[in-house]
Amino acid sequence: MMSDRLRAFSGQIIAVGVALLLGAIIILLVGESPIHVLMTLLRGAFGDQEKIAGTLLQTTPILICGVAACIGLRGGMFNVGIEGQLFLGGFAAAWVGFSFSLPAGIHMLAALALAVVAGAAWVAIPAFFRARYNTNEVVSTILSNYIAVLLTSYFTIFLFKRPGGWSETPPILATAYLPEIFSFSRLNWGLFIGLALAVGVALIFRYTSWGYGVTMVGSAPKFAEYGGVNVKRQGFVVLLLSGAVGGLAGGVETLGVHHRFMEGFAPGFGFDGLIAALLANGSPVATIVTALFFGALRSGSLLLEVDTSASREIITVIQALIILSVSAQVLIKRRGDSQAGERRWKF
Repeated sequence: MMSDRLRAFSGQIIAVGVALLLGAIIILLVGESPIHVLMTLLRGAFGDQEKIAGTLLQTTPILICGVAACIGLRGGMFNVGIEGQLFLGGFAAAWVGFSFSLPAGIHMLAALALAVVAGAAWVAIPAFFRARYNTNEVVSTILSNYIAVLLTSYFTIFLFKRPGGWSETPPILATAYLPEIFSFSRLNWGLFIGLALAVGVALIFRYTSWGYGVTMVGSAPKFAEYGGVNVKRQGFVVLLLSGAVGGLAGGVETLGVHHRFMEGFAPGFGFDGLIAALLANGSPVATIVTALFFGALRSGSLLLEVDTSASREIITVIQALIILSVSAQVLIKRRGDSQAGERRWKF
């Protein structure tokens, strides 16, 4: 077991190393020094306390979305719709925040609760078709992203738009705010929620019978079915929980950062969380590290266009290279495991 984990970890490190090497070649091709770009990224992400807080602020939604992806991956489900669940959760939290007047604390919890419900409800349809008709959840959840983004845009522009020129809802009441950690940054308690969620989900998967059943369904569904596990129902529940956490990410972003819902309020956090979970091999605790990596890339890229001649879009290219490298590594590993299994069977 330990050697498998070490092999998986080393494979991910090699994949990231190959992606960074290719990224360095591309930076050279655009006429910039990779070392200078790297140092600028590090300075932009960790240069002083404000930049560190900015990096952690970017890390928070990626971490929560990553935990949502981990729940799905552990149960053998590939929830690509976390971006859409994040948007629905963010809008639901904003609606509670500006529509109701409740005591502080209760107001925040009510908004987060509706964000969780909205995320779970949004993934319920793909989850039902996956469980009932064995449809591909990758296709159905990725298509649901576009509907979610356009639906929340419609709500924001035509139904709940605040007076003025911007496409955004009215601001939420102060009683629904997530408390900030520092006075000089918008970093808020969402970071603690993400950390507690990652550790809590890891403990559930490791020490509970339900977590063991989910892991078994994800790694060996036929074996789990022979052992009496209702695989279809387990998959349905796993997708619902994954969507609920995705909705929570949107609620945290709304209540802790923007204090309203606006068009494109959290672009790409859901996809970054999915990549962070893949890079962590589906481990919620390891996702803390990978989410910090992607948060640092986002935060550091803000300084990239100021101090170098490279565009900040180079970070998007590097992220794409990481996806390709990690995907290739996973495919090679699965093919190797399959061939080894066939050899054992023939023997």
